[in-house]
Amino acid sequence: MRFILAVTTALAACAAQAETRDITADIWVDNWFTVYANGEMVMEDPVSITIERSFNAETETFSVDLPVVIAIQAKDFKENESGLEYIGTGRQQMGDGGMIAQFKDAPTGNILAVTDASMKCLVVQHAPIEPSCEDETNPVAGEGACGFIATDLPADWTSPEFDDSDWPAAIVHSAADVGPKDGYDEITWDDSAELVWGESLKQDNTLLCRLTISE
Repeated sequence: MRFILAVTTALAACAAQAETRDITADIWVDNWFTVYANGEMVMEDPVSITIERSFNAETETFSVDLPVVIAIQAKDFKENESGLEYIGTGRQQMGDGGMIAQFKDAPTGNILAVTDASMKCLVVQHAPIEPSCEDETNPVAGEGACGFIATDLPADWTSPEFDDSDWPAAIVHSAADVGPKDGYDEITWDDSAELVWGESLKQDNTLLCRLTISE
């Protein structure tokens, strides 16, 4: 009887600690993203990354138990592992990325979290190794200046239990450097929300980012 009572009390305590909250997320990424909350996908950019100028902001409301770990996969478009776009044309170049997001309490509109330097972002695809690759007549991914660095996605990286303590912090970039495009101006961004990416807006092509909303 005492054991059953203890288990019941412990479960009640856990339930009391978990607070269900409706969260509204605004996010803009150049070019594509998915968002997970405690390991469950809650948002995905509906515009294919292969569509030219796929710059769009999305807003979605979802219910989660707090605390919640928000995990975002963000991708800049690249034709192949060289990191280039428009290969073989007069527009051949390295693309440029960028991301901004804010998470609000849906009923009140109060800001709960934003993208800034306090979040963790791991670059898992970096290319080309040398910017001169974009001037190559016949750029070949993995050769010379067109080498690349690719990292397998860590298992369970969207899980709240995943240890991201050795991931680097996100790098904040100015709007002038990112040059946010279509969709960005459709959202009223809180002053605390910042444009982030890896060190290189042009060579860092795929990022995994994580932040925690505790209350």
